Amino acid sequence: MPKFKYTVKNANGENFTDSKEALDKEGLVAELQKQGFFIIRIEEDKGKSSLELASKLATQKKFTHKEIKIEDLLSFARQLATMLEAGVNLHRSLGVITQQVESEKLFKLLSQITSDVESGKSLSEAFAIHPKVFNQFWVSLVEVGEASGTMPIVLDKLAFYLEQQASFRSSITSAVMYPLVLFCVCILAVAFFALFVGPRFEKVFQSMGVQLPFLTRLLLGFFHFVQANFFLLCVAIFVGIFLLKKYITTPLGREHFELFLFSIPVFGKIYRLIIVERFASQMSILVETGVPILYALEVTQRFVNSSICSKVVDDIKESVRQGELLAAPMERSKFFPSMAIQMITVGEETGELDKMLKHVAGFYQGNVETFMKRLGTLIEPIMLVVMGVVIGIIVIAMFLPMFNIAQLGGASG
Repeated sequence: MPKFKYTVKNANGENFTDSKEALDKEGLVAELQKQGFFIIRIEEDKGKSSLELASKLATQKKFTHKEIKIEDLLSFARQLATMLEAGVNLHRSLGVITQQVESEKLFKLLSQITSDVESGKSLSEAFAIHPKVFNQFWVSLVEVGEASGTMPIVLDKLAFYLEQQASFRSSITSAVMYPLVLFCVCILAVAFFALFVGPRFEKVFQSMGVQLPFLTRLLLGFFHFVQANFFLLCVAIFVGIFLLKKYITTPLGREHFELFLFSIPVFGKIYRLIIVERFASQMSILVETGVPILYALEVTQRFVNSSICSKVVDDIKESVRQGELLAAPMERSKFFPSMAIQMITVGEETGELDKMLKHVAGFYQGNVETFMKRLGTLIEPIMLVVMGVVIGIIVIAMFLPMFNIAQLGGASG
């Protein structure tokens, strides 16, 4: 639909200029005259569209990164909420924010969304076109904001949720990162000895012509195996990881993998609490923003990121559809902790379900963070001891023949 710029005079004799989309120039003239305006000038706006301008700007703008991070989405939600609350219209807000983003992919995506909004789509419809970035959780909340006229409040709650999830994920990552680095260093140290140090020591031992101790022979045999099959071992590891990932992406594989995680002592309980926290967090923000409970369960079922919990939520949804409250089917599922069920029961009785869900999410988030910090503190010395033992065994096995030679030399002297 073409866009026209026009200058008109109102009944008070005041001139003002604006622009508007219309099927043709004659139709816009008739509409303005019907509103009592005297038309001074009207012409078609030949300016470039938002998408064309953004495409040109993308070639000049410098981005700090290419992919879309959760921090980018958090910043976008915060900025959009602030600008809409300040009274800036949606199209203008999107245009300003798009020029400030630091992610190249998000820049292109927001440019397309701005163009879609400019052409008449609602923000939720524009988001729904890009489900990999703005999933149903985003779309549902924005739909509520559009319908109730509380878009700034909804976006602010969404930003708060993203902020909490980013902090939660960061605390878990930082707790396991150092032990993982130590494990990788240990593996690399063994590989270095097997590929470079071991063969040199073996040549020295062969030139001496001495009987090697059992530990040294065992270690050199292991080094021979690694050297002879290094490429096959690498291929087997990569193929194994690839096949495991492919299997986990299937519904049955995902369920089996989760059952295995749940069966691990201590870790299985923590993994379950992480899922409960995710369920409670998503439900709390959906219920708080006015999403009906059945629709909130449907959205959460899709984005709780657990095959087993998704089936549980599906059963809960059917029970709620038949008239039950939320707590009863949750208790029957045996998936949720009793404390969470008790708090949700209180929330339903007092009419403050959203607050109780938020308390449940905060409680289990704190539990998981505390456990992960303690786990990191505990694993660190264990990994250091394991590394010391492994490298110590290698050093002793390599130098033990030299000690024997020195003893034999002293005895013959």
